[in-house]
Amino acid sequence: MSMHPSGLVAGSLVVLGVYWEAFETIVFPRRVSRRFRFTRVFYWATWLPWRAIGSRLRAGKRRESFLSVFGPISLLLLLGAWVVLQILAFALLHWGAGSQLQAPPGMRPFVGDLLFSGATLFTLGLGDLFPASNLERFFAILEAATGLAFLAMVIGYLPTLSQAFSRREVNVTLLDARAGSPPSAGELLLRHVGVEGKESLARLLEQWDRWSADLLETHISFPVLAYYRSQHDNQSWVAALTTILDVCALLIAGAEDGPVRSARLAFAMARHAAVDLSRMFRLEPQRPGADRLTAAELEHLREVLGAAGVALRGGPDVDERLRRLREMYEPYMNSLAEFLLMALPTWASVRGTQDNWRSMA
Repeated sequence: MSMHPSGLVAGSLVVLGVYWEAFETIVFPRRVSRRFRFTRVFYWATWLPWRAIGSRLRAGKRRESFLSVFGPISLLLLLGAWVVLQILAFALLHWGAGSQLQAPPGMRPFVGDLLFSGATLFTLGLGDLFPASNLERFFAILEAATGLAFLAMVIGYLPTLSQAFSRREVNVTLLDARAGSPPSAGELLLRHVGVEGKESLARLLEQWDRWSADLLETHISFPVLAYYRSQHDNQSWVAALTTILDVCALLIAGAEDGPVRSARLAFAMARHAAVDLSRMFRLEPQRPGADRLTAAELEHLREVLGAAGVALRGGPDVDERLRRLREMYEPYMNSLAEFLLMALPTWASVRGTQDNWRSMA
C-alpha cells in the first residue's frame, strides 16, 4: 500500500503532544503558562458539567459524596485519554507508513493498525498481527519503549499525589479540635487564651505558614489535588486556608498582645497561596455576595473574645486596616470557593455545631 505523509505528520504531532502533556503534568514542577493545554481543556470540559450537576444537589452529604468522586475518577479518565491518544497516534504512524502489517484476511488496514498499536503499547504481542517493514518495526519498538516509560511515570506519580493529599489533610483534620467543625477564626482564638494558649497559637501559625507553602507547591505541580475533598463534609482546604487568613488579619489589625509576627508571616504565605491557586485556574477575584463580617458582627466578636481574655483593639483605624487586609485575600478565596463548590467559613462558630471528634459515634 502507498504511504500517507499526512498520517506520519499527524501521528508524530499527537505522540509529541501527549508526551509533552504528560511531562508537564507529572514531571515538570512549575506552573505552565501557555494558554492551550489538553489537560486544562480536559478538566474544564469534565469539571464544569460535574459541578453543574453537583450545584443542583442540596448542600450536605449527598452533594459532597457526588463531588468527592470527581478528583480520583478524573485522574483515571485523564490517564485513559492519554493512552487512547497514544494508540491512535501510533496507528496513524503505521497507516502513514502504508499499513504494511501481516494481518488476518478481511481486516481493514486502519483497523489492523489500531489493534496492532494497542497490542504493542500494552505489550500483548498478538501472534496474528506483526509488522512487515523495517519502518513499522521501528514504530513498534518506539511505542513499546514509550509505553513502558509512560507506565513508569504513572507508577511514580500516583504515590506522590497520595502523599501530597495526605500531608494537606493532616492539618485540615487537626484544625477540628483547634478551630471547630466547620472552622472559624473566632473559635480558634477562643481556644487559645492565656499564656499557654498564646504560645500554642504562635506555634500553630508557624505550622500553617509551612502548610500554606506546601499547599502552594503541591497544588501548582499537581492541580488535580485541588479537586480532592476532605474526609468530612464540613471541612475543606479552602475553608482551612480562609480561617487562617481570617485569624491572621484579626491579629495583625488589632491584637493588643499576641503572636503578631507569626501572624504576618503566615498571612503572607497563605495569601500567596490563595492568589497563585486562583490564577492557576484563571479565576477572576470577586467579593462574596454577602459581607462575611459586618460591623455589628465584628463588634460582637470583639466582645466575645474580650470576655474570654483575647483583647482586640477597636476604632475606625483598626476597622479600616482589617478591611484592607480582607480585600487582599477574600476575593481570591471566594472565587476558589465558588469554582470548587467549597463553602467559605464564618468568622464565629455556628451555634449547635459540634467538633467532628465529639460527634463521631
